[in-house]
This record gives sequence, C-alpha cells and structure tokens, in this order.
Amino acid sequence: MKRRAIYISRTTAAMLVLLAAAAVAGVERENKTTSLGALWSSAKEDGDDFGGPTTTVQEEEERHLDGGFSTLEGMLQWSIGHSDPKKLKEAALDVERLSSQDLMQRQVEIKELMEKLKTPSDAELMKIAINDLNNLSLSLEDRHRALQELLILVEPIDNANDLHKLGGLTAVIKNLNNSNPEIRTISAWILGKASQNNPFVQNQILELGALAKLMEMAHSEFIEEAIKALYAISALIRNNFQGQQLFYKEAGDLMLQKILSNSSIDIRLQRKSVFLLADLVDCQLQSRSDVQLPFSSNHILLKSVVDLTASADLDLQEKALYAVKSLLMLRSTDALVFKDICELDLALERMKQQLQQLILDDKLKEYALDIENLRKEVEIIFLGKLEKAKPASTQQMGLLMLQ
Repeated sequence: MKRRAIYISRTTAAMLVLLAAAAVAGVERENKTTSLGALWSSAKEDGDDFGGPTTTVQEEEERHLDGGFSTLEGMLQWSIGHSDPKKLKEAALDVERLSSQDLMQRQVEIKELMEKLKTPSDAELMKIAINDLNNLSLSLEDRHRALQELLILVEPIDNANDLHKLGGLTAVIKNLNNSNPEIRTISAWILGKASQNNPFVQNQILELGALAKLMEMAHSEFIEEAIKALYAISALIRNNFQGQQLFYKEAGDLMLQKILSNSSIDIRLQRKSVFLLADLVDCQLQSRSDVQLPFSSNHILLKSVVDLTASADLDLQEKALYAVKSLLMLRSTDALVFKDICELDLALERMKQQLQQLILDDKLKEYALDIENLRKEVEIIFLGKLEKAKPASTQQMGLLMLQ
C-alpha cells in the first residue's frame, strides 16, 4: 500500500525552490567550481544529502502526475528538476548575499515547513483512526471515515499484526454492534481483511469473541452487511482449527443450511456459503481426521447443496458441484443419504443434459466441458461409494428380518 502522497501549493513549491537554491549556494560556498548539474548528479548517486536512497526525477514525476509526492526528498528533487537553472542560480546568489541572521531565519522557516509536510507513518495514521473510533462524540460520518482508513491500512500484514496492540481490534469489534448497518458492514470487512491468511490476527479476534456476532450478522436483512460478515467468518476460520471448532460449536452448519436452503436469498451469499462449506470439508480431508463433521448428519444442508447444482447461476452451480465432491470424499459420508434423500443421481443426470446443451454454445463450450469433467468425477466417486455401501445395507436388512 502506498503511503499518503504529499501535496504542495505554489507557496510550498516556491519555498522548495528557495531550499534548492540554498542547497546550491551552500555547495558553491564550499566549492565554487561545482555546477548545478554536478549537484544533481551527486544527489542521485550518493543518496546521503537528504537522508537516504534517492528517487529519480522520472519516478517522482510519475508520482506527481498520480496526485502527489511520496517523500520530501522527492519534492525537493522535483522542484530542482523543474526550475529554470538560470533563475535557480540567481536565487542561489541572492541567498549568498543574505546576512547570517537572515539566513538563519530562512532556515528556521524552511525547517518549520518541512515539519508540517512530514508524512506520518502507518502506525501514526492507525492511532489517529483508532482514537477517533474511541471518541464517543464523533459524528457518524467521521466514524465511517476512520473505519475506511483502517480498512486500507490493515492490508499490509505488519500493520494488521499491530492493530490489536494499538487497541484497534477492540475498537472495531465494538462497532459490530453499532446501530448503523454501514458501520457494522465496514467493521466486519476490516476484521476479514486483517485476519485473511494471518493466524496471528485470527487468534486475537477469536479470543475477543467476535465470531458469534459475525455469525449473527450473516443473517442480517441488510445484504451487504451479511456478505461482509460471511467474508469475515471465512477469513477468520480458514485453516484455523480453533476457529473451526468454535464455528461448529456456534451451530455453523445451521447457519449455512439457512442460507443455502433459502431460494429467495441473494445469490452472492449462497456462493460464499457453498465456498465456505467446501473449504471446511477440504481442511478436514487434508488433516485426515476421522472426526465427523456436523455437515454429514445434516440432511437438509446436504440436499440444499445438491439442489444448487441445478442453479441457473453457472458459478454457483460449479461451486455446489465441487462442494458435493468434497463431501463425498469424507469417510463419514453416507452415499445412501446422497441417493435416497438428496437424489444426487437424478441431479447429476439433469446436469449432464444441461451441459450437453451448453457445449453447443461456442462461448460456453470450454466452460461446459470443464464442468462436465468435474461432474464425471463426482459421479465416479458417488457410484464407487454407493457400491461399497450396498453390502453393508444388505447386511443391515438381513439383521432386521431376523429380528
């Protein structure tokens, strides 16, 4: 993430030109043979005159066109590079003619200007935003602005790791209970972005007890709030055993069932829910654990996923088919449930016929062929598991008859 750019006014630009002139004058006092070109060359090569590695005029020009400068050094270099050398020389001579007292006063003015233009660090910007969130008298608009700033600032993993230390996680989680849905939405978004692929932050948020609230928000009537809450849940428990156990404890399967079985719900929520379900099953498969997931015994949820393979939305259809494949690969999955209750055999046949039609469309042919290959994989796994289940089923029937 780029640091906030430094913008300059005409007055500031003039002061920078004067600063550049003072630099030229200072060098000429030490070495009368030094030209402006030599100074510019030296500045580029050494990188020590202004406190570190330099940026080329071209790079700073690009940043300027983009809306601002990244450093004071860049501003100074740009001002030198875009000044008339003759006028800059004259300005340098004028500076040389200044008395020691006037020169000292000018240096104080330039120092004050540079302090005002000093770019705050990300940590300082985060502190400002967090302090605003903790200010109870803050207006709704300012609170929203502070959250938006945090949303950008938590992108780098180092900033995300510092968020709790600065009191940011506590402040953001409090705003999950705000009466304004937009405030709740962006707060959930921040938690999701900060915890994504970051076990350190995941555990901090889980310890603060935010998961239960996010799961409640996933059922919000405000669709954007529900979507961002579901995004945060997925980011929070992804590849996190502790988070997944808490999710199951909070009846996560019922949360997903409610979303996936509701045909009138926003399709974006269903996509995210199916993706989350498949991700949780894949984590179980990778861990090779024999612990039975609550999904296996939730027949309404399983049937809802199978039914979504008939969705008119091709993306949702594909995600649902992949989730079915993952579920079938679990040792605890009962193939007979998928046949008798979910009617997976009928769903796969229906899908086969639909894909045959899509293959005739040149625009969808490649996609349809890929999905057909996935459908065949699911069918092979299903039939194989069904075949293994038959002897056990026959044996159970025999025992019942003897009784």
